Amino acid sequence: MRQPRIVIAGTQSGAGKTTVTLGLMAALRRRKLQVQGFKVGPDYIDPSYHSVVTGRVSRNLDTWMMTPSIVQEVFERGSRGSDISVIEGVMGMYDGKDPLSNLGSTAEMSCLLKAPVLLVLNVSSMARSAAAMVLGFQKLDPDVPLAGVIVNQVGSVGHFELVKAAIEQMCGIPVVGYLGRHTVLQIPERHLGLIPALERGEMSGLFDALADAIEATVDVDSILKIAQEAEELPSVPPVLFAGKKREPLVTIAIAKDSAFNFYYPENLELLEWYGARLVEFSPLRGEKVPENADGVYIGGGFPEEFAAELSRQEEVRQSLQRALQNGLPVFAECGGYMYLTGSIKDRQGAVYDMTGAIPASVEMQPKLAALGYREVTALQDTLLLSAGEHARGHEFHYSTIKLDINEQWSFAYESSGMRGKKTEGYAKGNLLAAYTHLHFASNPRMVERFITACRRYRKLG
Repeated sequence: MRQPRIVIAGTQSGAGKTTVTLGLMAALRRRKLQVQGFKVGPDYIDPSYHSVVTGRVSRNLDTWMMTPSIVQEVFERGSRGSDISVIEGVMGMYDGKDPLSNLGSTAEMSCLLKAPVLLVLNVSSMARSAAAMVLGFQKLDPDVPLAGVIVNQVGSVGHFELVKAAIEQMCGIPVVGYLGRHTVLQIPERHLGLIPALERGEMSGLFDALADAIEATVDVDSILKIAQEAEELPSVPPVLFAGKKREPLVTIAIAKDSAFNFYYPENLELLEWYGARLVEFSPLRGEKVPENADGVYIGGGFPEEFAAELSRQEEVRQSLQRALQNGLPVFAECGGYMYLTGSIKDRQGAVYDMTGAIPASVEMQPKLAALGYREVTALQDTLLLSAGEHARGHEFHYSTIKLDINEQWSFAYESSGMRGKKTEGYAKGNLLAAYTHLHFASNPRMVERFITACRRYRKLG
């Protein structure tokens, strides 16, 4: 597979890699190129921007939630039909799961995919010192194919020339351009990430400004040449999408709107591959559970930002309650989990009624409540996992859940992370809900188990 590709890495979070990534994607699209976006790590929000600017679904690449061969499969499958793949890194280039290795880092991904790296460096208030930083990134792991540098927060053209000369002299790699202190390029943030693209509406003005900035001060032709010179990748036999796609056996309703939009593309595509017909519905817009649904999947998002609107959609909440009472299999994660509880209390203290399917309430916190990779072990047989089975995912939320002390709580998982183990989630009969966003590629048996439950419901119905 000779796919032109480039990794956009940062020296740290906030260095400007998302701005560079989006601007480069927009500039390449202006050249009538088909651009495929990827994001290293479990993030949902950056890929939503990639998808809008490129017109192609962006995909996550994660060496902790997926095996290396599955990462290669996701990359190869996602890149088909594109002229160039642009891979946005995560945090700093060497930051990942383990401080003592490259596991889960942008550096590891660039080596796995043999993808040349552009390092984005914030050079505000420095000149020759920038060369020392780049040299350190080169020396830490010489196997990482560092191919060029883009400097950010440049004060003037003269400042750029100083930094460029120092880096190229000491590091022997090109500085292919810069970005100045453009206020137009400030992309709004929510929590630790970008506002979901679905909420932003028309964003062509932002993308035009990003493309203009990149084309004005970055050598896009040089970047294309670097990407095109990436060495050939060996083709890998499919693991996730092996064999033939099954004919639709069941219908699974996917909650999809501005409140619920965090789904790994492979999760949905695997459901389709194994025999599910997917239909979307919007709880936020008052759309009830489709009558022909044999199962429901409610992903994450920001239900707390739309709690008032969700609370007003009483018929939607009732349709979910009825569906659960009738035995409809329902899987919910993070935002979907919050939506299925009795209520959400926002940061101002206002309380909004939610579905009430889970005997608990949610309270938003001023600080991050959980962040990091998780390996879950099922504590009982659930919709996705048999007791004792494992899967991997990620947790990120600003809320805490308060259990109803009058109800016997039925935990779904034992969840392991950097800070130890805990019991997590709720599983009871045809319902599975938890904070952890699971990647089905970490245990594809989850897909078949979910579809089997939906088939069983359909036969009973």
